[in-house]
Amino acid sequence: MTDLMLPPDTGTDHRYPEASTDNELLDDFDGRLRCSSVTDITHDVRSFSFTLDDRAQLRFTPGQYLTLQVPVDGVPVERCYTISSAPADADELTITVKRVPDGPVSNWLHDHLRVGDVLGASGPLGAFSSDLHPAEQLVLLSAGSGITPVMSMLREMINRGSTQQIRFIHSARTPDDIIFRAELEWLDTYPNVDVTIICEADSATENWQGPTGRLSPAVLLKAAPDLLGSEIFTCGPAPYMAAVREMVDLLGVDPGRYHEESFVLGTPGAPLAPSTTETPSADAPTTATHLVEFRRAGRTIDCDASTSILTAASAAGIPLPSSCGEGVCGSCKQDLLSGEVDMQHAGGIRPKEIRQGKVLLCSAKPTSDLIIDA
Repeated sequence: MTDLMLPPDTGTDHRYPEASTDNELLDDFDGRLRCSSVTDITHDVRSFSFTLDDRAQLRFTPGQYLTLQVPVDGVPVERCYTISSAPADADELTITVKRVPDGPVSNWLHDHLRVGDVLGASGPLGAFSSDLHPAEQLVLLSAGSGITPVMSMLREMINRGSTQQIRFIHSARTPDDIIFRAELEWLDTYPNVDVTIICEADSATENWQGPTGRLSPAVLLKAAPDLLGSEIFTCGPAPYMAAVREMVDLLGVDPGRYHEESFVLGTPGAPLAPSTTETPSADAPTTATHLVEFRRAGRTIDCDASTSILTAASAAGIPLPSSCGEGVCGSCKQDLLSGEVDMQHAGGIRPKEIRQGKVLLCSAKPTSDLIIDA
């Protein structure tokens, strides 16, 4: 463990504490989180830290996320937020949220969540993690609030005293929009960490002295000359990730070394919007149809093998909890009591849960008749 101290003017939400081993460590959480602190990071970004009840702590890997249940206008709404703190900071879990225009959940968190308030949550979830792809050289690429998962990775590697070569390249609109700016400047003083910040434009009060514009192949190679030999992790708005994907392909990066956050819905690391519901087409090819019994609802419906169970249930008027609709958030997870499914999810369910017989209804299509505990 490296002995670290933050400079006094970081304005960050992180303390790099020693990991505690006195409290119960949970791998799987579905319960209540109590807000323990709220910290302004930029003019429109705040960090919210939480503690678990009974001094328990959550075991997670850097880059994973939680699903929060937030009461918006009295209606519970679920959204996924990446954990921005490091696993060693197990006493408190921190998420960092950018206020999104017309974003009901991000605005609710900024306007209403206060220290002492309690929210429902579950997790951790997700496979976007440097822990799953160990390497001597890493390139962490982010834009906007997509910085949160890669910041958790960087913090964790520093916490572990890692000697890995880390290139951290972050894009922001203006100097005023640089999330964790003071902390990044401090981390840049580490001999194995190189931080490059790119701003699209100056702010009203500061002329940016670093690279300006948007990330380009030339800027990327200058900031990460060892790109081709590195493990690469990317998170940001969908257009940014598409541009980075095109760049690394152009530069000849091994696709097996390129990883990106699977959130593609709105602001990365932040709200997930309901996906467009599949609508079975009358012209669609005929496929096998199976009976799906929802035991607690007392309903049985037909569902063909090309339609998700959630879509079929929604079409039949059966209300079920769901949020992202893309196998990410885990909110539609249910127990499969009998039958077989084809499930293609995006990290919203753990291997252990699959072994226990749980399925994500948004990502599962029947391959036999089913009975579901819902």
